[in-house]
Amino acid sequence: MLKEKLIGCGAVRFGDFILTSGKKSNYYVDIKKASTKAEILDFIANELSKYVKGDLLAGVELGAIPLTVATALKMKKDYLIIRKETKKHGTKKLIEGDFRKGLTVDIIEDVVTTGGSVLRAVRILREAGLKVERVICVVDREEGGKENLKKENVVLISLLTASQLLSK
Repeated sequence: MLKEKLIGCGAVRFGDFILTSGKKSNYYVDIKKASTKAEILDFIANELSKYVKGDLLAGVELGAIPLTVATALKMKKDYLIIRKETKKHGTKKLIEGDFRKGLTVDIIEDVVTTGGSVLRAVRILREAGLKVERVICVVDREEGGKENLKKENVVLISLLTASQLLSK
């Protein structure tokens, strides 16, 4: 069902793409295209919420934020936003939102390739005194992210893998 929704809304595209990881790919999964459609965002949030166990949710700007917010609202849980870089003004925070040290945070992510972006988020949250044991993503591209997260004692849970998404 999710696969059909992603393909149907044009979130899966074929061509030549450079990913956040720097890798080249012949396909791109644009979860932002799907998450800007209310019905699909609601569906994804329902699916993500099945795996949430943490006290809080967190997402990295920009792609994961709609997913994180929708899931947090469904579950009546607070959430954090991890900035890609420290603000140059105001509070200059990397983490937006309220938390106490010792709480467990589940990170919501749109697409995981090598896990670089989400590993950075794990480290930021852990440095702030939070526990991170789980990343829940919409699509795992199966390009090392799961293994890289495992090295940091973080489990990657995906709604779909690239193999499932691209299979006929």
